[in-house]
Amino acid sequence: MTTELPATMTAIEIAEPGGPDVLRAAERPTPEPGLGEVLVKVAAAGVNRPDVLQRKGGYPPPPGASDIPGLEIAGAVVALGPGAGRWRIGDRVCGLVTGGGYAEYCAVPAVQCLPVPADYDMVKAAALPETFFTVWTNVFQRGRLEGGERFLVHGGSSGIGTTAIQIAHARGARVFATAGSAGKCAACERLGAERAINYRDEDFVAVVKELTGGEGVDVILDMVGGDYIARNVAALRTGGRLVYIAFLGGSKVELDFLPMMLKRATITGSTLRPRGVEEKGVIAGELEREVWPLLDSGRIGPVIDSTFPLAQAADAHRRIDAAEHIGKIVLTV
Repeated sequence: MTTELPATMTAIEIAEPGGPDVLRAAERPTPEPGLGEVLVKVAAAGVNRPDVLQRKGGYPPPPGASDIPGLEIAGAVVALGPGAGRWRIGDRVCGLVTGGGYAEYCAVPAVQCLPVPADYDMVKAAALPETFFTVWTNVFQRGRLEGGERFLVHGGSSGIGTTAIQIAHARGARVFATAGSAGKCAACERLGAERAINYRDEDFVAVVKELTGGEGVDVILDMVGGDYIARNVAALRTGGRLVYIAFLGGSKVELDFLPMMLKRATITGSTLRPRGVEEKGVIAGELEREVWPLLDSGRIGPVIDSTFPLAQAADAHRRIDAAEHIGKIVLTV
């Protein structure tokens, strides 16, 4: 099933590895939905750190994925591939993709789509998939965070951080965060962090230990790595779980594992983009059951820093490169 579609569309491509100026508008064939896919007329697309890494040449798309950047979109379904399941033409959806989001149309595996929450516009909806999928699979599936436990997230004012703070707080955890300015720390605390720690002025290990009676936290979500790795171990409670999703400060360090043994702690982590459709579909199902009601009720929601038209994708990347944003940056189509 399909509606009348143009043969070509406007998309943003990466001319060559480099800075924001390598992002350029181009004419591409409009994709067709394959088996188990839907075609979405994109109204908005989220901008994420992996897009920046891809732009710089450090994060190539997985085999078979579009070379067009963009890992999350929101819009209306305009065509159905065979086996598209529950979706129908005209449905408002947001979806996680392995690439192709910075475009007027995007093919999305049906099981990686979720309904746009009640009363959400497409900008808010496009800010959901990448961060919510990432936080759910890492903090709650791998990190096994439970209500009543203590949770620390680094980069608390980022899209990942603002999402993790809200979901963890809503599910009954005590939440702590780190951020790089007083304004960012204040934003984290407004979202539900019991205490946000300015890493430029304070030692997060000392602060966390003081706030927890010397015990530490149960789960840490980190994207920094580097010299944070040993400090994270020091901040863990006995039986704690340290979860990695990126290594902005480096992935290779010298680490004394004796504290890990003594604490019976776990280091784990994951990447999301290369995982299969079936795995991502499982995450989507859990999100719809466990987290979407919180969005529908207004208890939690995405934090939107700024929006840019699709043609100004380079400006959106300059904004994320400056690291001054709080929450998500979204392209409008």
